[in-house]
Amino acid sequence: MRIEKPGKGIYDEIFDEHGAVRPPCKALEDWLLNSDEHLIAEKRREANVLFQRLGITFNVYGEDEGADRLIPFDLIPRIISAAEWQKLQAGLRQRVQALNRFLFDIYHDFDIIRAGVISAEQVFSNAQYQPGMQNLKLPRNLYSHIAGIDLIRHSDGDYYVLEDNLRCPSGVSYMLENRRMMMRLFPELFAHSAVAPVDHYPAMLGETLRASSLKPDPAVVVLTPGRFNSAYFEHAFLARQMGVELVEGADLFIRNNQVFMKTTSGPQQVDVIYRRVDDDFLDPLSGNPDSMLGVPGLYAAYRTGNVVLANAMGTGVADDKSIYPYVPEMIRFYLGEEPILKNVPTWQCRKKEDLSYVLDNLKDLVVKETQGAGGYGMLIGPMASRKELDHFRAMLKARPENYIAQPTLSLSTCPTFVDEGIAPRHLDLRPFVLSGKKVQMVAGGLTRVALSKGSLVVNSSQGGGTKDTWVMENDPC
Repeated sequence: MRIEKPGKGIYDEIFDEHGAVRPPCKALEDWLLNSDEHLIAEKRREANVLFQRLGITFNVYGEDEGADRLIPFDLIPRIISAAEWQKLQAGLRQRVQALNRFLFDIYHDFDIIRAGVISAEQVFSNAQYQPGMQNLKLPRNLYSHIAGIDLIRHSDGDYYVLEDNLRCPSGVSYMLENRRMMMRLFPELFAHSAVAPVDHYPAMLGETLRASSLKPDPAVVVLTPGRFNSAYFEHAFLARQMGVELVEGADLFIRNNQVFMKTTSGPQQVDVIYRRVDDDFLDPLSGNPDSMLGVPGLYAAYRTGNVVLANAMGTGVADDKSIYPYVPEMIRFYLGEEPILKNVPTWQCRKKEDLSYVLDNLKDLVVKETQGAGGYGMLIGPMASRKELDHFRAMLKARPENYIAQPTLSLSTCPTFVDEGIAPRHLDLRPFVLSGKKVQMVAGGLTRVALSKGSLVVNSSQGGGTKDTWVMENDPC
């Protein structure tokens, strides 16, 4: 089977700069070269049928209600060596610990603000900051129990953190189902490759959620906005895998500042809510009064300490893109350590000199909304039309504080099945970090791949697909 090699100056996950296969990927290359194209095509069709049958789809906001899409799944896995993963794991643990320390600080002592590391304005004027969380004691001082950290590998071979997702990070169900699919379709590959498992993630998540409460045997539920939410499949999947109830707001009620679930055998008290509902919609009495997704009185029960929300309210301030440039300093400030993982160099358009540079170099930069997500509200300068550049230039001048800018990094590539055969496509990686009694994660994450040639946008809502992520348990000698 013919494999198109990557272009010059781009880091490829399978092939090195000379076109030779990287040592951990040798078994995969042998498999690709010796596979029958018609058999692979049949396996791809089988995967699509199975994903559709299992209901592994997502909804796209703005499209007709109930219009489900199948996320394209690529059969060629992304491979990470054992040594690389050890470094990534240490860096992810360090970063999430610092972010949780930051969240505790900005709702209690404000040490990082008093020290002048970050301004009070940037924290307290942030739309995600919840003043009502000030001085609220949370078990183990944890705010982000589940974090999804987006990583990319640049042409220099190093990993960079692209953004932190601390509110309701999604995508872990696709990581798990991708692995199941690969093991079902190609068991022979796993017989010859020592790939670290990921199937224990639901058990690890359940352990983390139970550890978020100080009760000995807390009752846990997953709160979903409902079946029209883009990640509903994941909500149902994780609840089923953990063996806990999937509930909507109407299934819960508050009595004496305690949360109860309606059941056929009567009310059952709820101690931990893994919520997949945004802050403003959790309680119509304290947030959006028109919300039909939350539970009236939930905020009061939460402040009383009778229920744990995972993730905590107010975590969004720490994953705002205007806060992202300060994470390396948070690590130094709270942990007294040098950051293991790099940030992408970032210009904050709220700063006059940064804005001037961005406006002068707009065609070479990536511009993002500080509150943007899913690949929306973003400009990729080198691929933008003159009209798009002019539009963003006007928005930057009108509301500079709403934007950051970064250089256009060359995301690494991986061989991917496309209409033309096998060709390199750009990708990223989202590992999921769990914080409970300890910080832990499975070896791997969700690899998202841009299926269009040259595209750097990997989001599923923008046409991206996914791959299985293999972390090798042992590196070749």
